[in-house]
Amino acid sequence: MPDIHRITRAAQLESLSDFREFLKDHCAGYPRVTDEILYDIQLAVDEACTNIITHGYAGMDPGSIILDLELTPEKLIITLTDFGHAFEPESAPMPDVDTPIEERELGGFGLFFIRQSVDDVEYRTTEDGNTMKLTKLLM
Repeated sequence: MPDIHRITRAAQLESLSDFREFLKDHCAGYPRVTDEILYDIQLAVDEACTNIITHGYAGMDPGSIILDLELTPEKLIITLTDFGHAFEPESAPMPDVDTPIEERELGGFGLFFIRQSVDDVEYRTTEDGNTMKLTKLLM
């Protein structure tokens, strides 16, 4: 039976530390969640929430972000839900990884980091909001 936990916070950058701490608290001591896996999921959640805050709620009153964490022996699933503008990840340009870092413009690496940090990313928009499902295998 999966172990499921939820946290809801305001879509503000100040909430990122709450999400990181929530993940740390609920993953601590869980079989197969190594420090490296914890770092990966915290990075993915930081990037996804930052995108929600800066792009999803752009031009809107600040809303909320709901984080659901599901732990099973085989995988860890994080579902982020927001009620901001819809987003099509496929339409986001790939970041320029060839240009020297000091010559690059800031930003544009969020989805890249998310995809590098987890094993699967699913995004869906429905009348109930936008959801990003991040899956990290624990094998």
